[in-house]
Amino acid sequence: MQLRWRPGYQRRGFVTFKADGRFTWDSLEVGLACARRLCLSLGKSSSREEALRRLGDVAVIHEAKFHDRKMQGIAARHAKPEIGQSIGTIVELGPEEFWAGLHRHAPFLSPDPAGDGGIVMPERSPSRAWLKLEEAARFFDLNFTPRDIIVELGCAPGGVALALLDRGVPVIGVDPAMMAAVVMESSIAARDVVPGGKAWFYHCRKPAALVSKRDLGQGVTWFMSDMNQSPEVVLKECARFCRMAPSIRGVLITLKLTDPMQVAAKAEWFSALTKAGFKTFRLQQLAVHHREFALLGMR
Repeated sequence: MQLRWRPGYQRRGFVTFKADGRFTWDSLEVGLACARRLCLSLGKSSSREEALRRLGDVAVIHEAKFHDRKMQGIAARHAKPEIGQSIGTIVELGPEEFWAGLHRHAPFLSPDPAGDGGIVMPERSPSRAWLKLEEAARFFDLNFTPRDIIVELGCAPGGVALALLDRGVPVIGVDPAMMAAVVMESSIAARDVVPGGKAWFYHCRKPAALVSKRDLGQGVTWFMSDMNQSPEVVLKECARFCRMAPSIRGVLITLKLTDPMQVAAKAEWFSALTKAGFKTFRLQQLAVHHREFALLGMR
């Protein structure tokens, strides 16, 4: 690895590393897309009590355990951590195997144990895309408001749109396919005639490549995509939409990878966003993802 870390003890969902030098807080400031949580390891214990003693007087403690073939967070009893606050984590891998670690909360870092928000999708949601939006918003601490207008590519059947509409955020959905009835309850017939005082949904029933500046209108602030296309195609469309709507200040893209090794191309993806005017990036596999990654860009 470029970080010169050597793999140590490993279990499914849990990996430790060794280094020739000493690990420090700065060692955690790396963007590992497949790791939802990075901690400075304090070692293995045979009981939870022993692991707690290793953490000392840390005020906020997160707990996680391997369950149902994945690492899951246990609901925290603490308020959302402050930036820079020290957090202890205890990971239970078995009845007599507990690992303790430390990290500091930082921007674009999940506030939840093991980076798992424990979010449950409502029955009225038409797709799992609802989970992707809610998890990303919590993980990256994104605040969408009624002053935003969000354009989403590949919006059908409407999971992301529903999550945004429930937040009071207007949505322009781009997809030739039909939308779920629960989303169409908020639909408007034309982009240039919008209701005041409530969130609306405008369905642009075109392939993304045929969308024009007129379809978007004025005031679009976010670009989102859940298209089942290659990262290169999605980022090309992202750049085009940003040229049509220069008011876009953030992008949130779900990248569908056929091979996890494609993550090695993240520098190219960041470069594409840089050319589109974005300055802050994060690539992250979320708790609700499989072979998908959330790509965030902010101006």
